[in-house]
Amino acid sequence: MVGMKITVIGASGLIGAKVVDLLAADGHDVVAASRRTGVDVLTGDGLADALSGADALVDVLNSPSFDDDPVMEFFTKSTTNLVVVAARAGVGHYVALSIVGIDGLPGSGYARAKVVQEKIITESGLPYTILRATQFVEFTDAITESMTVGDEVHVPDALIQPVPADDVAGDVARAAVAAPLNGVVNIGGPQKISFEQMARDTLARRGEDKTVVVDPTARYFGAQLAERSLVTPD
Repeated sequence: MVGMKITVIGASGLIGAKVVDLLAADGHDVVAASRRTGVDVLTGDGLADALSGADALVDVLNSPSFDDDPVMEFFTKSTTNLVVVAARAGVGHYVALSIVGIDGLPGSGYARAKVVQEKIITESGLPYTILRATQFVEFTDAITESMTVGDEVHVPDALIQPVPADDVAGDVARAAVAAPLNGVVNIGGPQKISFEQMARDTLARRGEDKTVVVDPTARYFGAQLAERSLVTPD
């Protein structure tokens, strides 16, 4: 395969750093763009240089704030700037990482913002591939902590499908060098388990003695979940 020039936006994050390493190891010319390298997706500073001559753009950005208004502003501004500059630079493929089931969680401000991000990309006229991943294995501790109230963990009666970040990064890297799908692909972990099981496993691994309560009113970062809201279709 002839090496491609690929710009990774959000290159300092969990997934971004792994994608950069994978693509570079395969001989591609990778531009690792982040605020650390002088690229600001909100002001547009450094974007033109980062995307100059790029065959593909990999967008694995995340918002510094998950609060409703800031996260909406972040994804709206950053994605708008990216599609405008990418189109001007003649980028042939916009690859973005999103979340499985994101369009079915209107109660979550973060989810609403990611839906807007996807819409900006799909309506930009740029060839694209959107990869929606389930929750990362690496985040199950934080998810459990977010549902902890005193000595109890209140979990929704729903399924979760943790996927290792390495697997997600591998799929993103493969998508970057493939032809655009102009569609959405779902990526999920090997097992669909209950939030109750996830919490029990997390507590056991951490040696914590807390009670797990299946609570119909428990929310996931503001969203009310149905049983299969966060898992890939069968």
